[in-house]
Amino acid sequence: MMKRLRIGAVIVAGMAVLGGAQGAQANGLVAEANLARWHGDWGGELGAGYAFEAAGFTLRPMAGVMLQDDGDGTGTRLYGKIEASYTLPASVELGLGARLSGDRTRSYALVSLPLAPKIRVKGNVGDGYFALGARLDF
Repeated sequence: MMKRLRIGAVIVAGMAVLGGAQGAQANGLVAEANLARWHGDWGGELGAGYAFEAAGFTLRPMAGVMLQDDGDGTGTRLYGKIEASYTLPASVELGLGARLSGDRTRSYALVSLPLAPKIRVKGNVGDGYFALGARLDF
């Protein structure tokens, strides 16, 4: 429980700092769709969030649902995550993230490449977590 409170406090503090930044450049909504593996279970992730961006740095809190086959048909599992990254101009994005689902929080590395002006191909890799998909920046 305390771990969740600390993660929540970090998210709120980061949003307050970047949300109030005078130099913010391109804040906006984001949506993602990924094929993912979370603790041995494969499924599809559908998520949405908001990107706080300034000078190439991005803080992106997100929430979504993982659709997976739990043996009795399709199951769902809610998740929340936060990503912090740096993007080289019109190029690769590199960063770190933390994903919370159920009672487990896992950190991961992320990389994304532009496919079109508002679409990026992305990958996440961490302990017990792997995802490959696309992100749409509105």
